Amino acid sequence: MANTSGERHAFQAEVSKLLGLMANSLYRDKEIFLRELISNASDACDKLRYSAITQPDLLGDDAALAVTIAPDSKNSVLVVADNGIGMSHDELIDNLGTIARSGTEAFVKQMAESQGDDGQDEQSGHDHQSEQDRQEGLSAGLIGQFGVGFYSSFMVAKRVEVVTRRADEAEGWRWRSDGTGSFTIAPEADAARGTRIELHLRKDAREFLEPLRIRTIVKAYSDHVGLPIWLENESGQKEMVNEGSALWSRPKSDIDEDQYREFYHHIAHMPGDPWHTVHLHAEGRIEYTALLFVPDSTPFDLFDPIRRHRVRLYVRRVFITDECEGLIPPYLRFMQGVVDSSDLALNVSRETLQNDPILAKIRTGLVKRVFSELEKRAKKTPEEYASFWENFGAVLKEGLYEDAEQKDRLLPLVRFRSTSGGDRWLSLDDYVGAMPEQQEAIYYMSGEDPDTLRRSPQIEGFRARGIDVLLMVDPVDQFWLPMAGAYKEKPFRSVTQGAADLEKFPVSDEAKPDEADATPPGEMDKLIALVKLTLADAVKDVRSSERLTDSPVCLVADEGDLDMHLERLLRQHKHELPEQKRVLEINPSHDLTRALARMVGQKGASEALEDAAHLLMDQALILEGEPVPDPPAFTRRLSDLVSRALTE
Repeated sequence: MANTSGERHAFQAEVSKLLGLMANSLYRDKEIFLRELISNASDACDKLRYSAITQPDLLGDDAALAVTIAPDSKNSVLVVADNGIGMSHDELIDNLGTIARSGTEAFVKQMAESQGDDGQDEQSGHDHQSEQDRQEGLSAGLIGQFGVGFYSSFMVAKRVEVVTRRADEAEGWRWRSDGTGSFTIAPEADAARGTRIELHLRKDAREFLEPLRIRTIVKAYSDHVGLPIWLENESGQKEMVNEGSALWSRPKSDIDEDQYREFYHHIAHMPGDPWHTVHLHAEGRIEYTALLFVPDSTPFDLFDPIRRHRVRLYVRRVFITDECEGLIPPYLRFMQGVVDSSDLALNVSRETLQNDPILAKIRTGLVKRVFSELEKRAKKTPEEYASFWENFGAVLKEGLYEDAEQKDRLLPLVRFRSTSGGDRWLSLDDYVGAMPEQQEAIYYMSGEDPDTLRRSPQIEGFRARGIDVLLMVDPVDQFWLPMAGAYKEKPFRSVTQGAADLEKFPVSDEAKPDEADATPPGEMDKLIALVKLTLADAVKDVRSSERLTDSPVCLVADEGDLDMHLERLLRQHKHELPEQKRVLEINPSHDLTRALARMVGQKGASEALEDAAHLLMDQALILEGEPVPDPPAFTRRLSDLVSRALTE
């Protein structure tokens, strides 16, 4: 009999909203709740098995760890129980009253937007969900992704009760809630070790009491769980309804794609299917098995500053930890799966794993195998590899500056957009193979958006000469490029840094300016001297430009100075930097430049030329997305210039 008295607690605000959404959801696969509860039960048994290595008394006389599903059709109750680690009083509050994982608010927002909070338009009262959502419901694949699997119980239950006792405690507890904003916790004297979840089902969920329905769900979603799942009928008889062995330990020939897929859903809590599966068994001096997956979409916390990977470590099928930093490098943190070693000590402590030489060798083997698989996919299915790169390329590039040993293996896997490639992804081999014979460097430009970079004045001269420029739009690019240095003896060179050195490349006929349009060298030298004198310390230098064909001016970093985009990134992250003065380049063939050059030395033109020099500098700053230093002065100078032009 449930003890309904006890402490009353309010759910965390996010949980309250989440439960309301769950209770009124249109999830088309409500059966997913059973997968999530079995997954949680399996994890609880894994945790007890690990703790029992050093504390064998925790198992007592109940060492056969298992999950039991017991339908009670008379009372419309479905029980999912395990004899795992269990929960204490405080853990019940923490685990079932709050959601600690980052991204929860994003999940709730996503559900709310999909359902319009309660599915109603506040203004009209009309249901504004799409017809497809009404007919099919929302994707159930979202549930496990944000660590909210337990709460999926309220999709099918009007009330949920949890009876639990932690393995190292004598007192048990009963947690009870109808999902409407609060829960109660009361002592439970007869609680067995582990966790027993009692789902008091709604009328429209009675199908989940049918043994055949339960068998089908377990077979579809949880057949791979590495411990027995028992189905207990109302007479107390039990039958095992899953394979009961760790999927990764089975021969690959015995596993079909559906089983891989469901294990991926179990281990990764990701919607969709795995983009790639790596199942390997290494033998020799070190023996280990790995079952790893590359997702087909980006995990919500991929760019969390902690950069934690998602691969679990087992030793002889005993779960050890899912936070083993030395197992998978951070730049492969998108990988999901398990690694099971026969050579690590079963009682290895999580604290000593980081420096374990065996683990380091396993890591090296895994990295090489993952790279090998990516190389095959990149070669055989470049279009599919492009989808992988769009999801995880920015993360994989972190390895270029973090893992010097793998640089040569990683560089051929990297892909880029370019000024002439449109939406096509280019490899470095593609780029180098298409370079003009006289091109000695791999040119690139850094920024935040490919389309903006393609319109940048700094690439005009390169485009006019048919030279492709790689577009570096990920912040990580600014850090690996100096580390990489070159590819196939071709150095990486920024088009916004140093002199352009484009004289040896012929300009295409379409882009070639009329020689008569160019400012005579003598006049250009006088204009540059005047601009340099006027701007004084505002610039490092002023010079005639080879890289400009259409724009009058641009700013570049001098040779050896910080690239301009890197400087912006560092300042955004509050790095203290000395003042970085830039070089102002002037296009000698531009109409504005020719007009200004003719004015030099004319009587009464000095004030107008000084204003023009400042306007040229301000224009160059605006083109870089930088603020002008003196907006009122900029406005006055621009107004005066326009007024003079209109009155002449």
